[in-house]
Amino acid sequence: MQILNLIEDSKGRSDLINAHGLSFYIETKMHKIILDLGPSEKTIYNAKTLGVDLSEVDIVILSHGHYDHSGGIIPFTKINDKAIIYMQDNVTKECYADDGRKAIERYRYIGIDKDILKLSQVRFINGDFKIDDELELFVINNKKHEIPFTNKRLLVKEGSTFKQDDFNHEHFLVIHQDGKSYLMSGCAHNGMLNIIEEYIDKYGNAPDVVVSGFHLAKKTEYSEAEVEEINALAEELKKYPTRFVTCHCTGMKAFELMKEIMGDKLEYVHTGEEIKMSHFTF
Repeated sequence: MQILNLIEDSKGRSDLINAHGLSFYIETKMHKIILDLGPSEKTIYNAKTLGVDLSEVDIVILSHGHYDHSGGIIPFTKINDKAIIYMQDNVTKECYADDGRKAIERYRYIGIDKDILKLSQVRFINGDFKIDDELELFVINNKKHEIPFTNKRLLVKEGSTFKQDDFNHEHFLVIHQDGKSYLMSGCAHNGMLNIIEEYIDKYGNAPDVVVSGFHLAKKTEYSEAEVEEINALAEELKKYPTRFVTCHCTGMKAFELMKEIMGDKLEYVHTGEEIKMSHFTF
């Protein structure tokens, strides 16, 4: 199986474009998959540079309804008008970020381009969904842990009112391959501990590999309480018999804090890098 990062926030190769967003190309025995398509046509440029033929992709998964994961969808459909694009029906929400009182425009729209919703390739699903014996999607039914502190500024607009986003438009991809299970997420807005525990409730044991952003990045310094939360997350994740690969919204500072605790159980994948299956010892 091949998992290749097409775009994320940090640069991995000098001939590629890095940008705030996320996209993975995944090749399994049965499918050629894209999980998220980054913020724009920059993802398409990187795929071409990396030698990925997007016209051969048969499945696209949109992890949740934010622009930095969906902006490349319409450019993708100009290359490939056959791949099925799966998303939760709640991606129609009006998603905003609260940039604070000092911002020129406090509430900034961060949802998807509404033209995406009109595409004939889109398949809206509601909750868990089994694509086939190799691929499944699941949602969070029960949150036992707090969601990441960085979610506090992420809102949905209902009429003229802004409310905290509950992220019921987020789902997670499970890949079954060669007796192993791979759990892939975009930003883990629902909280990685909630996601793993939901996975265990549904499948009976922990996944072998998790690939996901942890949504811990901040532009300002972390408070003492936030550092404690990051460290506590790392301590809990370390207990699982799972290898973790992170990127994008985790942020390098949070990654470094977690790496000190998790050691070789945690890796970072940069733009253009492949997640080497041979690196994992199960």
